[in-house]
Amino acid sequence: MSYTVLIPARLASTRLPNKPLADLAGVPMVVRVAQRVLTGNSSAQAPRVVVAADSVEIIAACQAYGIEAVLTRVDHPSGSDRLAEASHLLGLGNDEIVVNVQGDEPLIDPSLASAVAELLIQRPLASMSTAAHTIASCADFMSPHVVKVVLDAQGMALYFSRAPIPHWRDQKDSSALPQPAPLRHIGIYGYRVGFLREFPKLAQAPLEQTEALEQLRAMWHGYRIAVHVTAQAPGPGVDTPEDLARVRQLLSS
Repeated sequence: MSYTVLIPARLASTRLPNKPLADLAGVPMVVRVAQRVLTGNSSAQAPRVVVAADSVEIIAACQAYGIEAVLTRVDHPSGSDRLAEASHLLGLGNDEIVVNVQGDEPLIDPSLASAVAELLIQRPLASMSTAAHTIASCADFMSPHVVKVVLDAQGMALYFSRAPIPHWRDQKDSSALPQPAPLRHIGIYGYRVGFLREFPKLAQAPLEQTEALEQLRAMWHGYRIAVHVTAQAPGPGVDTPEDLARVRQLLSS
């Protein structure tokens, strides 16, 4: 199976300036993400990994570690727009598969990249794929910071929400979770390149604006999203200085 991992990297960040270049055990964070994807896959399945950067500083950091990178525009409104430009710069065909791995996920399970890519091969009706994990705590289920997803019988997404879904109408115990167990969405995406090029052109959806979840735009316009359910809980991402300190501690230990 052949696919390309694209890692969008934007230098500006309101909560953590220069986030892609943040030092993690002596290595810039975006480089560590790329290395993790590469070293976490067997040589037979190792994908092409490319950082889609918006600055020459990120390009230089990647080149210093032998990581492929392309320079994209600085004014993209979203990561998917940046990936669409990167796929054009790389000359990828419409039938090829790309996987979007976020540049602030240095502890991501690298097997997820191949899993969501394989899912698109298995599900020809899906334009996108992503991943999810079982929620184990009521705090996570109720938190608006944890995105939930519900699936149909074929493992295709029915809806994504920050609200606790599915709602358990007859729940008697407020500390109990619904059954079957609710699913936490993991922010990794597979795309068919042809769809990725069209996605930024789609009008924003009302549900997307309400929930602040870009994937709802695809569903609003009738596209299907296949979901891989993994048994492994996702590692923490890096959005704030506190997150960065926590990941540094995990790496050092």
